[in-house]
Amino acid sequence: MLRAGDLLVLTGGLGAGKTTFTQGLGRGLGVRSGIISPTFVLVRIHPSLPDGPNPGGPDLVHVDAYRLESPTEIDDIDLENTLDSAVTVVEWGAGLVEHLAESRLEIELQRGTGVAGADAALEDDEPRVIRIHAVGPRWAVVDLSALAETVQ
Repeated sequence: MLRAGDLLVLTGGLGAGKTTFTQGLGRGLGVRSGIISPTFVLVRIHPSLPDGPNPGGPDLVHVDAYRLESPTEIDDIDLENTLDSAVTVVEWGAGLVEHLAESRLEIELQRGTGVAGADAALEDDEPRVIRIHAVGPRWAVVDLSALAETVQ
């Protein structure tokens, strides 16, 4: 369902699965592999692969806003240059990136119930709860109910 110009804002605690979610999204979009957290570089661009599953599809721009404190700092990394031509995913972006697009998907990831604690070691197969909130006219006409079954 995603297309160039879409903005996804990921929230969730440390280890909730934001980068793992982005890795799966990148596979689905058919972009260059090697998606890792851009914590220290802030932004990584993963181009669409011409011989991948979605040739000619949008690039993936992956942002980590964990260390940023204001929307002005987001503006300084100049996401406007790629926003229209890529799917943009911003980890820790709540309260910082909403001004970039009229429409967005706000995706909250939480570790599943029954976990020993927020600092417990994560298991690859540990369940997560994902909540998707669609904002704006882009998503007003899209039925997201099918996603509930897809991500379980």
